[in-house]
Amino acid sequence: MNHAPRLTPPPAGDPLRLTVLGSATPYPAADNPCSGYLVSAGGTHVWMDAGTGTLGPLQRYTGLAGLDAVWISHLHADHSADLLTAYYGLLFADVRRAAPLPLYGPPGIAGRLAGFLTHGAARSPVESAFAVHELSDGHRARVGALTLTSRAVAHGMPAFAVRVEAGGRTLVYSGDTAPCAALTDLAEGCDLLLCEAESARRPERDEDPHVHHTPEEAGTTAAAAGAARLVVTHVGRGLTPPEAVARASAHYAGPVAHADPGAVFTLG
Repeated sequence: MNHAPRLTPPPAGDPLRLTVLGSATPYPAADNPCSGYLVSAGGTHVWMDAGTGTLGPLQRYTGLAGLDAVWISHLHADHSADLLTAYYGLLFADVRRAAPLPLYGPPGIAGRLAGFLTHGAARSPVESAFAVHELSDGHRARVGALTLTSRAVAHGMPAFAVRVEAGGRTLVYSGDTAPCAALTDLAEGCDLLLCEAESARRPERDEDPHVHHTPEEAGTTAAAAGAARLVVTHVGRGLTPPEAVARASAHYAGPVAHADPGAVFTLG
């Protein structure tokens, strides 16, 4: 079910922007949480992936009470673990909301959260904290000033990429995925592609699972989609961010940056 738009108009001159809360994988670095981003426009704020450690820096910009929604690409811990601590904040701390926080995520997300949070005979009231909306291929939601379109991608488990649109600008986030037509189609003509570049190299054998981009593949995806800008993220421990940027740049002629924690990318 789509989240209804706000009734009050967004502030004028508030462009679409991406704030990096963290981009490390598969566990946080001392100065970099796992995957998590704040997407904002027109007074609307969406927490996009809630990887380990991202709830802390999120509060530099907005608290749980100020969020309009959370969007989760898939249920690996480095993209979703801070939903667990957010649950406690929403129900048992100082956060006050008029209604549960809308949560968009893969099928089964409520059950996965409840499985961890339940410690007795009664199931933990996940739905009291989160208004859960399960994603599907082509799912579309309106959240305040933002329109979110999700596509299923190739990660060996239920996983999604998202296209965020506001004020005539577009941001596409790959989530975790190998190169696939769904991501390239979703990113067509976008202003910024935030693409994972976890793998230092492709699998040696074709039959081995290929569930991430290499930096070269991130550049190729951006070029094929006609993206105006590429930001590589989720760079694996076998690479440095400068290496990932350089390798992606060899396959994409546009500007390339790394998703440094705290970086802000403004579109328009």
